[in-house]
Amino acid sequence: MGHALHDRVAVITGGASGIGRATAVRFAEEGADVVIGDVQPGDETLRLVEKAGRRALYVRTDTTLEADCDALVAAAVAEFGRVDVGVASAGVSSAASDADRVARLESDAGHVTTLSTAAFQRVMDINVTGVMMTSRALARQMLAQGTAGSIITIASTAAKIPIAGAAPYCVSKAGVWMLTKVMALELATTGIRVNSVGPGFTTTPMWDVAEDSPSHQWAMSITPMHRNGTPEEQAAACLFLASDESSFVTGQILHPAGGQFTD
Repeated sequence: MGHALHDRVAVITGGASGIGRATAVRFAEEGADVVIGDVQPGDETLRLVEKAGRRALYVRTDTTLEADCDALVAAAVAEFGRVDVGVASAGVSSAASDADRVARLESDAGHVTTLSTAAFQRVMDINVTGVMMTSRALARQMLAQGTAGSIITIASTAAKIPIAGAAPYCVSKAGVWMLTKVMALELATTGIRVNSVGPGFTTTPMWDVAEDSPSHQWAMSITPMHRNGTPEEQAAACLFLASDESSFVTGQILHPAGGQFTD
């Protein structure tokens, strides 16, 4: 266990599973108390954080609701007195189930010409507006405290790579990346840093595909390291951006993505 986040308070949306859970555990191992916001039960994440020797709080949070985003941060302050770090990890790949999404990537069923407006809007509501409202609530609290802080959004390599059949996801993640840059500029003189992690293909409930599937084979064709990443590898990138090791870094996106981008 390290001390990179000793006695800091971190709020993580989407912390019940995947990258959010791994980040919560890593932050706890580095000395942070953690507040988990998710629509899914957070019992397992709470157990792992407490196993790491830190305090944990779960707040049921629907990030598409402004009141929930504000209440999550308020609950963190009520329990721990302040917020030092925020990770906006809640997101979806599509309005459909993950299995349906993979099937659509292997056909033309998800193309814009056949895409419903409601399905597109649902992804925007969660992935863009939800991240904005989460980040806004975090920034407002940090400003009220008068303290420095770090806000980390979770984007994707899909913020920069167009994927046929995945317009809602690609557009939403590009929006997250631009939101991150704008907020970083707006807050640059306050001590509040805003950065993004843009994962490549990572083994999570959102990307759980068989190695012999066309989707996996395509993914590996654009991943030079020819493997999926792990949630723990994404959490390590979040830790860097959350810690003082990145004190002069803002408005940037890190891509733990197995070499998808080499420029």
